[in-house]
Amino acid sequence: MNEAHKAGDMADDARIGTPWQNDELDAIVADYFDMLEADLSGQPYVKLRHSRALMTKIGRTHRSIEFKHQNISAVLDELGMPWIPGYIPKRNYQNAIFDAIDRYLTQHPAILDVVPASQTTAPPSTVFVEVPILSAPAEPIPDRLRRLVQKFDPVERDYRNRSLGRAGESFVVDLERRQLSEADRTDLAGKVRWVAAEDGDGAGYDVLSFDRSGCTRLIEVKTTNGSARTPFYLSRNELGLAEERPTEWRIYRVHLFAKDPHVFTIAPPLKASVNLRPETWRVFF
Repeated sequence: MNEAHKAGDMADDARIGTPWQNDELDAIVADYFDMLEADLSGQPYVKLRHSRALMTKIGRTHRSIEFKHQNISAVLDELGMPWIPGYIPKRNYQNAIFDAIDRYLTQHPAILDVVPASQTTAPPSTVFVEVPILSAPAEPIPDRLRRLVQKFDPVERDYRNRSLGRAGESFVVDLERRQLSEADRTDLAGKVRWVAAEDGDGAGYDVLSFDRSGCTRLIEVKTTNGSARTPFYLSRNELGLAEERPTEWRIYRVHLFAKDPHVFTIAPPLKASVNLRPETWRVFF
């Protein structure tokens, strides 16, 4: 008899289909984040053993626990956070899970702003991916989830996380140099500059690079630990430079940064690839 079947003997069949209580939800959310932190730090963990321990503690079935783990993944995806591989997001969640995740993140805010200690050495050709297809407006999300996303706003969080932003820029500088070197353009690789670090912010781009033919690339780096569709801020200065120098300016959207960094690029005109929505106002007297 395997571990899942053994654990099944510990579940209370009478609880199948009954609403989860706060103590159960708090237990499974805490367990999920224990596994996530281990995953992000490269520490070994066995999901089945975690599931079995939960079954012993709260009396839910293996299937119910696995499904709830997938619900948690779906919420973290909405929050622009990494989620555990194997627990593919499922969005038919109950409102109570939002409150449990809120409680956990409020007490453990550091998990929101994780920055990886090291960068990938994967070949540049495997790092670049296609830009997501411009989608129709999404269906409204549940009000409780909307409030949770507003509280832990992934766009604002990524914008204010300077450590994450600088790590993403450093990643792109290294990526560009390796990509040019692999194309036998070490002369250009040596000219790649981290403009934001050397000259300060305000140029409208972060990295000066080149394509294989030697044409200039002005790269604005946008980094998130979330998925490819996590929104991000674009400043008036950046948008202005995109319109002024469309053949040179590019966005490099670095995503899944904490676990498996990938990049897609966006070239002007931006409205052909993304939806732009003004959200802030300059107030003056």
